[in-house]
Amino acid sequence: MRAPSFLFLATLISVLAHAADTPSPALLVLNKEEATLAIVDPVSFAVVAKVPTGDDPHEVATSADGKWAFVSNYGRGGRSISVIDLVAQKERRVDVGQLSGVHGIAAMDGKAVFASETARLVATYDPATGKIERLVSTGQAMTHMVTMSRDNSKLFTTNMISGTVTIAERGERGSQTAWTQTAVPVGEGPEGFDLTPDGKELWTATYGDGKMAIVDVASKKLKQTFATNTRRANRVKITPDGKLALVSDMGGGELVIFDVASREEVKRMRLGSSPEGILIEPSGQRAFVAVTGDDEVAVIDLKALSVTKRFSPGKGTGPDGMAWAKR
Repeated sequence: MRAPSFLFLATLISVLAHAADTPSPALLVLNKEEATLAIVDPVSFAVVAKVPTGDDPHEVATSADGKWAFVSNYGRGGRSISVIDLVAQKERRVDVGQLSGVHGIAAMDGKAVFASETARLVATYDPATGKIERLVSTGQAMTHMVTMSRDNSKLFTTNMISGTVTIAERGERGSQTAWTQTAVPVGEGPEGFDLTPDGKELWTATYGDGKMAIVDVASKKLKQTFATNTRRANRVKITPDGKLALVSDMGGGELVIFDVASREEVKRMRLGSSPEGILIEPSGQRAFVAVTGDDEVAVIDLKALSVTKRFSPGKGTGPDGMAWAKR
């Protein structure tokens, strides 16, 4: 690995030294190349602080109280997660041991929930106790992304090599929490996915065959597929009102928008080089898309379906995963 330049280190130290307080709400942007978490004011789009992470951070989730951010560090074999105090703007690095290949990350009951590609499972890290516990063993190849239902009763993963999504439901077995799971075949290379707000459908972009796979959550069966006409679909996010599905096409440089009810394409927006991470703010008024190759984040007006602004967390930063934090 190439040693950081003196200029880079000097710039980073300067930014950290002059950091402002974390706003509430705050937009959090991971910078893969720079290995930082940028804390952004979502009104002025000023980067108020940067906090170091592990190598090649990919995904970030926040605790319900908005005080903590959990980051998956995908570099160096994906052997760590960063737990970041958003008030103090300080990181604690956690070694995950044999549960390497950390990528997808979510939050549940104050804990970080993370996917391990190599161990083919989902585990939790409790910042209060410092303990890592295995949660669900998927038995599927390359368990990559993870998300939770709104009530945390269900857990979902995409398994990229197996071509499946796992649906795991939480129950009780005596005094122990037990998870029952089903692997649902969806197509080639499932990666980005999202639940509809009513929790009834899981939309998964299968980049290997250029389709969208829709899983019926209740029956745990594939309900429908349709072509997205994308080169390399990366992320899928559904608006809070359940009307639109946003797909970032990192191969085609576009954001593709679909109507959820009709499954029809609504609009294609040319964004630039390698659009990847997507975040929709809770109000549903705006979406943020990380245009990784251009070191920019595009701000999308979801009513007008137009780009209203672009901002950069820094040159050569490689923005990707994002989250919203509100205390």
